[in-house]
This record gives sequence, C-alpha cells and structure tokens, in this order.
Amino acid sequence: MRFSSRVGSTKLNPIAKAEAEVRSQGIKLETVNDSNPTKHGLAPKEVPGVYTAQPRGPLAARTQLARFLMKRNAEELAAEHPYRNHGVQQNDDGSTAASISSDDDSNLCETAERRLQDRSAPVDPDRLYLLSSTSEAYTWLFKLMCDPGDIVLGPKPGYPLIESIGGLENVDTLEYQLRFDGSWFIDVAWLRELLESPKGRKVQAIVLINPNNPTGSYIKPDEREALVALCREHEIAIIADEVFFDYSLEPFEGNRRLAGEQGALTFALDGFSKLLAAPHAKVGWIQVSGPKDLVAEAQRRLDIIADDYLPFSDIIAEQMPELLEAVPGQLKRVQQRTSANLKRLHIMLDEDESGLVSVLRAEGGWNVLLRFPSVIDENALVLRLIHDFNLTGQPGYYFDMTENGYLAVSLLPEPAVFERNIKAVLAAVSCELECV
Repeated sequence: MRFSSRVGSTKLNPIAKAEAEVRSQGIKLETVNDSNPTKHGLAPKEVPGVYTAQPRGPLAARTQLARFLMKRNAEELAAEHPYRNHGVQQNDDGSTAASISSDDDSNLCETAERRLQDRSAPVDPDRLYLLSSTSEAYTWLFKLMCDPGDIVLGPKPGYPLIESIGGLENVDTLEYQLRFDGSWFIDVAWLRELLESPKGRKVQAIVLINPNNPTGSYIKPDEREALVALCREHEIAIIADEVFFDYSLEPFEGNRRLAGEQGALTFALDGFSKLLAAPHAKVGWIQVSGPKDLVAEAQRRLDIIADDYLPFSDIIAEQMPELLEAVPGQLKRVQQRTSANLKRLHIMLDEDESGLVSVLRAEGGWNVLLRFPSVIDENALVLRLIHDFNLTGQPGYYFDMTENGYLAVSLLPEPAVFERNIKAVLAAVSCELECV
C-alpha cells in the first residue's frame, strides 16, 4: 500500500538514530533544551500538573474510551440474533467471547465466528487517536494517504464535507453512486470497474458513511464483504464515518460497524458531537484496524501528523469519564424523539388527501428525505417555504441527488415544531403544483 510522501521519512539523522537506540534499552534521556514550563515548576494553578506530550491523546482518556467501546461492542453483540444459539460473554479485560452451537450449518458457523471474533476483539488504546472532531480526522487521513492529485472516493448522494475538505488538502474527490430501488445500495460493480481502470491507480481511500447522510442508509453485509475485498485487492484504505451508527430508525438486519475491521486498513471515525447530540462537544476519535503490517506503518506516519498538531487538551480529557457516562442516556433521548417524529410523519403522509409527498425509507440517522412531484422545482419549493411560512430547507441537489423532487427534513425538532414543519411542506407542495 502506498502512503502519502508528505508524511513519514524512513531516514533518521544520526542524533535521532542514537536517541532511538538508547530509549530502546529503557534509558531515559533528559534534554538541555526542554522548553516545557510545567516541568520546571511554572504550571499555572488553574491548569496544574505536568504536561506530557502524547500525540494520540492522553493515555488515560484513550483507555477510558477503549473500555467504553468494548462495552458497547459487547452490548451490541448480546442484542443481536442473526445466528442461532450463539452466546456472548464479557471477559475481565472488557473484551467479549462468542460461541456458536455445533448444530449450526458449517458455513454459517464459519462466517459467524469470523465476524464475532472481529467484533469481540479487545479495543487497544494504542489504536485510538483523540482529536477535536471527525472533520479534523478527515484532514489527517487525507494527509496520511494522499499526495496532491490523488483521489478519495465519497458517496453520492452525500454531505458535501468530503469534497470541501479534499479541496483544502489538494486531494481530488470522486463520487461513487448510491442507487435507490426501495432502499439505498452501493453500485459495487461501478466501483470495481473504476478501480481496475487507469484512473483507479490514483485512488488511495474510500469513504464509507455508515449510515450515510441524508439517505440514512447503512452499509449492507454483502456490500461490506465486497468492499473490503476490493480495498484489500487494490491496496486502498477505508475511512468509515460512523457518527450516526447508533441512531437506527428502520434498519435492515445484519448491519454492523466497520470499526475494528481486520480485512483491510480501516480508519473508523466517531465522536461526542453525535453520540451526545452536542455539536459543541468537540471530541472525536479515529480507531485504526486492519492487517498488522499496514496498521503499524499507518500509525507510524499518523503519529507524525498527530505530533505536529497536538490537538487534544488535558482539560477536556479530564471530562471524558463524565461524557462517556452520559452517552447511553443521550442516545435514548434522541432515539425516542427521532422515532416518534418518524412515526408521526408516516401518519401525516398517510392522512394527506393529496398524496403528493412520500418519505424514502430511513434506516438510520437524524434526517429523512421527502419526495414530491418532480415537476415542482426544488428551489421554487424552498422559496415558497421562505416567503409563505418563514421556513427554509435543504433541497435534494444540495446532496447531489441525481433527480429533482427531494427535500431533507430533520427528525430532531420537538413534536409540535416538527408537525408544523411537515404541514408547511405539504401546503407548499400543493401550492407549487397549482402553479406548474
């Protein structure tokens, strides 16, 4: 696998080589130019303690996060029943052990065992990187994997963040198509054809958003198997954005996280912004997994990037236990709101006599896509909402929908506000249709 030439020279100067040799023998080196004021009794009383540069984030915070992730994995495994008679146990170290009864079909057993082993493996704190946001994580990973002009693949329809960050990093972004036939799916055949073409040699990573925004679609099990195989074959990395994973709405069976994937080099992104429904809680993380040799080389280079930025504050790290403890309650609270609003939306659309508006199946996330007659211009509909109802919205073309006639709607508002919004959309659609 080719990493960016921007990061990680393999050559050490004589001083760095000597330092590494001495430290490998367990000898601690002091430095005559130590400019860390907290080591010299100059720390302020408001921020006491001695600062120790840990580019991946403070080890204590990463250890707390690793325990949280292992507990979450164990709970998810215990709640799933895709295979007959399997049990999940949590070990003393927080990892999980899975077993499948011998009377299961042998092929089913083999597949299930492999998947369960991937998900029940301990989360290593040294495979975690703490940083301020998943947006920052994208910039790090683009630097890690891509030289200027290299390509990162991102989903279409999708949130335009990937293209924007790619532009800032001098990385080309190329959209791969999600298609809809009652549910969203990835055109894997198109991806395979691209990767086998001359242009495919410039592709360094693929972004898989699980579930995607605004389509709300999870990566299906068969898609996952095919995508991991393609990435392994063509030596490209997976960047798995899973910030909405916990917010299931109308999912299909078998969806699971890409975090911890061993079949290809994988960087899984998550953070408090979505887990706590708190965009101002700027804590994100990268979990690195995959073949050991690739992980080792990726982390060696990622450490250089992390060391250059040192983005994570000890002040924030001290709040990690409290924030992690708040996650389950916040998830439940938000899920109750989004599920109730989605249920109310279905009722309102069923009761609407005009029958002009429908909702695409939303497997997960906070948003849904409403579909209205394509003869109505999306801009005209939003302008109608602005002028007649003092509301605005994001039409489908904001997300590169391939056809006209879509509007993204949030499921987060309080019920009365949500119902008002839907009523306004229905009225605006009717008015616009009369004007066509």
